[in-house]
Amino acid sequence: MAQVTVTINNREYGIACEDGQEVRIIQLAKILDNKAKLLTANAQQVNENMLLAMVGLLLADELTELKKNPENRTDVVVESIVDNSRIANLDKETAEKIKNITDKIKSVASILESL
Repeated sequence: MAQVTVTINNREYGIACEDGQEVRIIQLAKILDNKAKLLTANAQQVNENMLLAMVGLLLADELTELKKNPENRTDVVVESIVDNSRIANLDKETAEKIKNITDKIKSVASILESL
């Protein structure tokens, strides 16, 4: 059993995986890290549980969209989703939508935390 250390949102995690899967785990962690950076770029400090939920929702949304449009299932599309230059060039309308979604997630998280 192999062990790799990945960094997501400036925090290191030791991950056990099958021998030979180390590179794949690192690639997947980079996707999560990019999503975390996207969500925290303009936000104040976000707690780790909320960030996990928001990253999961973004990935679930992207997966759902890819499943709806199977003709878009190419490595190029998937790579473009996590491309830092694309993230850096988000237009204001998209950034506002992300902020609105983030606010809604925070609201839901707050309700859940109070239960």
